[in-house]
Amino acid sequence: MYAKVFEKIHDRIIHKEESILSALKLMDHIDKKLLFVFDGDKYVNIVSIGDIQRAIIRNESLTKAISTILRPNTRTARENQPVSEIKRKMLDSRIECMPIIDDAGDLVDVLFWDDLLEPQEQPQSKLNLPVVIMAGGKGTRLKPITNVLPKPLIPIGDKTIIEHIIERFLKVGCDHFYISVNYKAELIKYYLHQLKLPGCHVDYIHENQPLGTAGSLSLLQADMDTPFFLTNCDILVNERYEEIVAYHQAEHNELTLVAALKHFQLPYGTVDSGSGGELIQLNEKPEITFKINAGLYLIEPHLLKEIPENKFFHMTHLIEKIILRNGKIGVFPISEGSWQDIGEWKTYLNNNQVILH
Repeated sequence: MYAKVFEKIHDRIIHKEESILSALKLMDHIDKKLLFVFDGDKYVNIVSIGDIQRAIIRNESLTKAISTILRPNTRTARENQPVSEIKRKMLDSRIECMPIIDDAGDLVDVLFWDDLLEPQEQPQSKLNLPVVIMAGGKGTRLKPITNVLPKPLIPIGDKTIIEHIIERFLKVGCDHFYISVNYKAELIKYYLHQLKLPGCHVDYIHENQPLGTAGSLSLLQADMDTPFFLTNCDILVNERYEEIVAYHQAEHNELTLVAALKHFQLPYGTVDSGSGGELIQLNEKPEITFKINAGLYLIEPHLLKEIPENKFFHMTHLIEKIILRNGKIGVFPISEGSWQDIGEWKTYLNNNQVILH
């Protein structure tokens, strides 16, 4: 591999026999969604977060080698191919990264959007879907600061939590927000009114009493005729929202739940035993991965009819109703590093540092 290309991608290189879980962890560590797969010094392919997400949706084991989930026909460009032609190919196919291959199949260069395109030239998503932000809670886990500020207005760096949430959706063309408010509602409304976020239209849903994480949605039946995002106001998701929409539509889901992978290393060795108590296997401090409800959903509008009016009702209640009638709920996985929980002091302080750096 050429020194020039190695310098550009050295932190993104992974061996083809490394596990899917190792690739996820590396992506989180370097805060990138694409890696370059090698077999020794030989370039093999690229692996993206989308490849890994599709594998997880298929229930592939995270211990499997990356080589088992690589796409056979990822796009590449040839050495000496005109840059203008490569640029056109990247724009036409919305490819963020183009490996440049020589006649021997070796990687000689890599071009990214940032190398070729000004920010205004780069393809922008226009999802144009409404977003509901549940901002009515008292934030009791963040007391005493929530005695003064409602949770949506707690700062992360030089912005509030709700600003971070709104800006992430504005970047993908979602500009109509419904904010469900109760506790310190006037303070939230005053702050956002003074802020005047450009290109942002806000309507408010007023809870006269706390209605849970879904109860206030019953007030939106007349407003929603498209799928919409629903997000808690104490989480931040750094993910390609258009991929969530694509999965939701392709699978014809009524509701898609975004789930963050969480990895836990047990501090003890575990034991597997047989029916007679005989030892089968020792596992030294195994790592276990769970899918955690991230607090972000994509919801079809007809589900609003299943939410009782003016009653305390959680998203879990709605999910249970859908399951009982054999409706379709999808789970879209995201990496551990793509999800920041800021709903209690420990996670707020930890993730505040992550976000700022």
